[in-house]
Amino acid sequence: MSLRLARIAWVVTRYRLDTLIPKERLPWVLRVLLVLSPLRLFPIHGERAERLRLALEALGPIFVKFGQMLSTRRDLLPPDIADELKRLQDQVPPFPGEQAAALVEEELECPLADAFAHFDTTPLASASIAQVHAARLPDGQEVVVKIIRPGIDRVMRQDMALLYGVARLLAKVPEARRLRPREVVADYEATLFDELNLHREAANTSQLKRNFKDSPLLYVPAIHWPLTRRRVMVQERIHGIPVADMAALEAQGTDLKRLAERGVEIFFTQVFRDNFFHADMHPGNIFVAHGKPHDPQYIAIDCGIVGSLTREDQDYLARNLLAFFHQDYYEVAALHIESGWVGEGTRANEFASAIRSVCEPILEKPLKDISFGQVLLGLFQTARRFNMEVQPQLVLLQKTLLNIEGLGRQLYPDLDLWHTAKPYLERWMKERAGPRGLWESLQRQAPELSRQLPELPVLAHQALTRVEAEHKQRHRQSESLAGLRRQMLATAQGARRLRLGALLVGLAVAWQPLLEWAGDQPWPVLVAAGLGVLLLAWQ
Repeated sequence: MSLRLARIAWVVTRYRLDTLIPKERLPWVLRVLLVLSPLRLFPIHGERAERLRLALEALGPIFVKFGQMLSTRRDLLPPDIADELKRLQDQVPPFPGEQAAALVEEELECPLADAFAHFDTTPLASASIAQVHAARLPDGQEVVVKIIRPGIDRVMRQDMALLYGVARLLAKVPEARRLRPREVVADYEATLFDELNLHREAANTSQLKRNFKDSPLLYVPAIHWPLTRRRVMVQERIHGIPVADMAALEAQGTDLKRLAERGVEIFFTQVFRDNFFHADMHPGNIFVAHGKPHDPQYIAIDCGIVGSLTREDQDYLARNLLAFFHQDYYEVAALHIESGWVGEGTRANEFASAIRSVCEPILEKPLKDISFGQVLLGLFQTARRFNMEVQPQLVLLQKTLLNIEGLGRQLYPDLDLWHTAKPYLERWMKERAGPRGLWESLQRQAPELSRQLPELPVLAHQALTRVEAEHKQRHRQSESLAGLRRQMLATAQGARRLRLGALLVGLAVAWQPLLEWAGDQPWPVLVAAGLGVLLLAWQ
């Protein structure tokens, strides 16, 4: 851990990342510390955007993933930084091709020539966790071979240990505790380490391909299972236009408005229809098919990170979004309380008023100027007052939605995310709650109901027998408690009689001395003594 911290400190120093901090926004104490910092003794080489990219590459896959996510939010970043971070999507420095070939042979347990008619040692693309090489199967089919970087799991475990340390510190701060940092880090860890298992990614890819079979919206390349292993995956090669290559898309005459809207439709289809969504949709993983400029079709690769929600979270999320679209803030507040996302003691009208104060200034703008990211940020800040906890199961979804919004605005700056999503959500809710949804629910539960139906008389008899046995047991317990109370009362009465008898015997024995003593005492002392005797007798 200490070595990793030292490594991070060295990278921050080497690339002078302190110069990226907006000093004018810092408290004066921190400004003074930065001015006096020994970091200023190190020279600055290169532009700020290049230094940031190189630093993220040097720090490893977790930091590269963070840079990839930022690269899609051009509305939040200066243009030079956004352009440079875009290179993290598929231009991370590769490891040697000869080493990649050796890893493939090791995983397949056979010579490379037996598995492939041709294997190109020059990588097609290189990312933070794996790199891709072009190849051709013996039957002539063109494929790509994805190979996990050697030793990457060790670096990732070091970074995760560091993140857990930061999370433990944050958990001790009351203001940060509601963010549930340890649960969020654990969820991120599970998601990130899933990417190291290419068998899992291949299974995710096959599932996504089935969900969008023959769809005009999305094409998913097929997996070649005979040559797929834990650290090696072989997949159909696709030839598309990178979604970030605006010049090529415009040269093809692509309908960018429709392309952006279809991206939103694909996202909501995955989340609500299939409950299985691609959660790493940065531009390096998305292509556009050639030859369909007026009916554009996406091509998705790299399904290492996918997400899903419970049916309850699906319902709450859809109802929340629709309530936002309709500006029904009381419904939003009530749903948050009902779902347990805020404390039960929260008053819905107060929470609704706080949400309204955040959303109204944003929603008064033209719809094309509304950023869902701004809404989320404002809601998180407002939720502090009501001790709203972060829901780890929704973090992946929120990150994906922000990526989709950033990508859509890059393709078509006037994208109206909310207007595009609203009809889809309304239709989905109508189908879920309407006759069709009820019929599908009955169909889904029919096998289980048909299995349990013959057992209902037996189950009912067992339930009645159990209720009767519990009633008899409660009756016996009630009688036992009543007997115990009678016994305790009799014991208390016996003790009272014993104390009274002892008091009378004592008075009889000491009567003569007491009379002599009383004759010499003033009347207040005698009254006090009499009260004491009465209290002893009463007790």
